[in-house]
Amino acid sequence: MGPEDASPSPGQAPAAAGEASGARIEHAPDEQAMTALGERLGRACSGGAIIYLTGDLGTGKTTLVRGVLRGLGHRGPVRSPTFTLVEPYAVGPVPVYHLDLYRLGDPEELEYLGLRDYLEPGVVWLVEWPERGVGHLPRPDLRVTIEYRGTGRRLELTAETATGRRLLDQISMQA
Repeated sequence: MGPEDASPSPGQAPAAAGEASGARIEHAPDEQAMTALGERLGRACSGGAIIYLTGDLGTGKTTLVRGVLRGLGHRGPVRSPTFTLVEPYAVGPVPVYHLDLYRLGDPEELEYLGLRDYLEPGVVWLVEWPERGVGHLPRPDLRVTIEYRGTGRRLELTAETATGRRLLDQISMQA
């Protein structure tokens, strides 16, 4: 995937001209709250989404992914794909791909993973360390930035497409 692939992938609606992207701030005082937020996000993802997760090491990106998978109905273990780069999950009719690009040496390496095959309507991508794949990843629907706040976490969820705004709306209704 090259820079020309930064346009919306199948199933993604582009933001309309002049529309501002939505944003939502969440606070997770502990791991349980982070997982619960992930479950809310997972329930909203039933139609597919591409979600970027950014934050320092240990901020809880994989914990949030665990919650998303639970929200989609996954009950098994959730492994961090730090060494495999991609961990697929079959969650009912929704294919989910958890990518952890922390150890990616060069964004070009993504070409060898066959990621194009994973882009289809209804698919959920959860991408940790997306900045390491710049130019070779599709545009996200939602960007989640996680920061330390004392012993808890501050999460900024930013919609980048109409699908992302739908996710934010559904998360808000579940709060």
